[in-house]
Amino acid sequence: MKNVKGFSLAEVMVAMAIGMLMLMVVYTAVNMGQKSSAGIEGKVAAQQDARAALDLMAMELRMASYNPTLAPSIWVNPTSCSGASASSTYRGITAATASSISVEMDLNGNGVIGDASNEIITYAYDPANGYITRSTNCGGAQPFLGDKAANEDKRTVLVVNDDAGAPVFRYYDGAFSGAGVGTEIPAASLPGRIPDIRRIEITLVVDTHDQDPHTGSRRRLVYSTSVIPRNHAVTYTN
Repeated sequence: MKNVKGFSLAEVMVAMAIGMLMLMVVYTAVNMGQKSSAGIEGKVAAQQDARAALDLMAMELRMASYNPTLAPSIWVNPTSCSGASASSTYRGITAATASSISVEMDLNGNGVIGDASNEIITYAYDPANGYITRSTNCGGAQPFLGDKAANEDKRTVLVVNDDAGAPVFRYYDGAFSGAGVGTEIPAASLPGRIPDIRRIEITLVVDTHDQDPHTGSRRRLVYSTSVIPRNHAVTYTN
């Protein structure tokens, strides 16, 4: 009779242990790959949103005081969109703080402010909710970068300038320093020195809304740009 040999119990158990170990290695590698992919996608989405927001803010602030007809005293109160602004000398930058700014521009060139879309724009940073709002022509403030708590699942970033100790807006006059970047206007001098503004620096410090899968913390990104509102420097009389 032919002798038929099989595997011993010990050999079967060793083979099963090796197989399970290999499956665990493969699972770990796949899981890490998925986490890395999710983390990269979250960071890319945050970068795209923050950069797009910064570019739009810069473009609109650059148009502050645009007045192609040189019409005098056309600037209005940015909170009511009617009547004269607090001071006609502020012209198209009607409010300026470290966390908010209101600008006006005569986009359709008819010597009237507020009768066309986006002629009065206000940006405001809300540190409590981690977002920046944008309002136009005295309409309601809408989430611009980040979102309200009710739509938290739609956020890609949290705006955290307050945590980072970085003002969203900084203002500079035309008295160039040795570095050639102008002299910063102290916040305590505003709004009185709004007419002296020649450059606006915008800084956005954002954390990714979703935590990094590997570290368990949010990734922080910082974006900054300088805007020269050229029309704000123009002077004219009746």
